[in-house]
Amino acid sequence: MKKTYKGSCHCGAVRYEADLDLSQGTFKCNCSICTKTRTWLATVPPNSFRFLAGSADLTEYQFNTKNIHHLFCKHCGVRSFGWGEGPEGKFYAIHVTCLDDVEIAELINSPINYVDGRHNNWQSSLIEIQYL
Repeated sequence: MKKTYKGSCHCGAVRYEADLDLSQGTFKCNCSICTKTRTWLATVPPNSFRFLAGSADLTEYQFNTKNIHHLFCKHCGVRSFGWGEGPEGKFYAIHVTCLDDVEIAELINSPINYVDGRHNNWQSSLIEIQYL
């Protein structure tokens, strides 16, 4: 069931709301940046994301195909969300560990899909996942 969560960076300068159904799953990726930052994400369409504060506090990082906008707070460095363009249009990638009001049980019970972003093979599941 969808629930509205509040999310933020560590210092609270960047804040947003996102409508998510964590029981529908989250994902971890093995691309270079996700591996190095141990990223854990859920994606939502634009109508399920509301930016509340901190646009002037965000800095962007892009690499490789530059399809994904990796955003982080210029004060505390935390990446609480980002956005990108996919085959179905724009999406927001929510860092589920930055949801302020998520219950630990919700994260524990959320299925995790492990994807092969390292080889741009997003539909392929990974066999080895312990390092993620």
